[in-house]
Order: sequence, then structure tokens, then C-alpha cells
Amino acid sequence: MSKCLSTPVRAAGSLQRLATFSALAAGLIGSAAAQSGDSPAAPAPAAAESTSGTQWGLGLAGGVFQRPYEGVDNKKRALPLLYVENRWLRIVGPSADFKLANWHGGYGSVELAARLKYEGMGYEASDSPALAGMDERKESFWAGGAVTWTTSLARLSAEWTGDASSHSKGQQLQLQVDRRFGFGRLALTPRVHAQWQDKKYVDYYYGVKASEALPGREQFTGKAATTLSVGLRVDYQLQPRQTIFLDVAATSLPDEIKNSPIVDRSSVSRASIGYLYRF
Repeated sequence: MSKCLSTPVRAAGSLQRLATFSALAAGLIGSAAAQSGDSPAAPAPAAAESTSGTQWGLGLAGGVFQRPYEGVDNKKRALPLLYVENRWLRIVGPSADFKLANWHGGYGSVELAARLKYEGMGYEASDSPALAGMDERKESFWAGGAVTWTTSLARLSAEWTGDASSHSKGQQLQLQVDRRFGFGRLALTPRVHAQWQDKKYVDYYYGVKASEALPGREQFTGKAATTLSVGLRVDYQLQPRQTIFLDVAATSLPDEIKNSPIVDRSSVSRASIGYLYRF
């Protein structure tokens, strides 16, 4: 088993400068249905070569996302899409990873990374009459770590993040299994995803405080919950540097969320489509 570690200090500055652009892409690709935890941001880019060079990609994407709150319309967005990857940094849509370590061997490869991502979960009272009198629930940056194990059979990933913006002061843990099937220029990547959200997260985004309670909207205190989702990404290579993609996902909401008086869905879905040019 061979082992290589890479932790250049200069990547930290790049991560901070690029986080804002990453957030814009996140708002499109992973936001409105962020309770699913899915972040399929873009067609899976080819892994960066083991050189000091940087791969860049720019594109456009548009999406439609269901939101779980009563009377709240689906969210539609169109934004630029950024992809950056080298030996120590990766930015794909909503996530910016600072690569801490990478091991290769007969078992496949394992990557450990520090992660910063943006999640567009939240609402304003003006979004729906059913939310009138509710305090705003703000969108947040999340920071933590991720480990990804890639084998010939599938890719398994685990991620832990905490609310870096301190709005909910919550934590999330997510597990995902996916596999890419190539058919010439066409590729299909199905995935299964589970996300645990602690009680602070659920209470902040789905709870109703005593000061917000009204007739027909009783006080509600959130409890830790786990969502389950399935998704499929389809990408097609128009030319060696040009790719178009479609990504769809559906998330089942547990009772800990469905029982909230401001939630009127048992599941949410989303779809996005886009184009990426790699330089």
C-alpha cells in the first residue's frame, strides 16, 4: 500500500477566496431541497491528475426545487457553475474541499478532506401565509470533514459538518453510496443517501417557538431526524471538454419533520440541468 499526504498552506487562502463563488453555485444545485443533504453539484469531473496543475471548468445550470413548508412555492434558479481541482483543492458546486490526505492501494483509494459548503435551507415569513409571524430561518455555511472510499464496485462517502454560521448551531452526518456506469459518451450515476440532522438543526428549520405559536399552528420542538433519498445523475460528453448533465433526486421526510405544523409534504424532489466546459 502506498501513501501520499498533501497539505499545502496556500490552499487555505484559495479556499476562503473561492467559498463565495462556491456558495452561488450551491444555491442552484443543492439549496432549496437541502434537507436531503444531496450535493451532486455537477457531472462528476475527471479526477485531478497527480501533478501540480489545476483543472478549471465553467458553465451554467438551472434547477427547480420543492420546499417542504406549507404554501411555499417551488424555487427556481439559474446561476453560473464553477469547478476547480488540483492536488490540494476541489470546488464542485456547493462544496469546497481542502484535501488533507490520500491513500492508494489494492483496496481502492481513500481521501480525507476538510469541507466547507453552503446550504440554502431556510425561509422568510413572507414566503407563505402559513409562515406569517415566524422569525426568519437563515441559510448557512457548514464546515467539517469528509472521507471518500472509491473502489471498483462503488464509491462510499461520509461527511460530518457543523453550522459555521451559528444560525441553527446544529450538526449533520451524511452517508452516501453511488456508482458511475459509462456507456461511451453517456454516463449514469445512481446514488442512495442518508442524512442525520441533530435536534438543533430540526428545531431551527422546522420548529415553532412559543412566541410564534398561533391557533392552528401549535408550538413544536424539533427532534433529531434522518432523511433518506435516492438520485440519478446523467451526463453526456458533447466534446472532449464539453459536458451537459441532468440530475434528479427525491427525499423522504421522517415523522420528526413531517409532524411540524409548518410542513405539508412527506417528501421533496428536485431537478437540475446544466452545461460545463473544462479548460
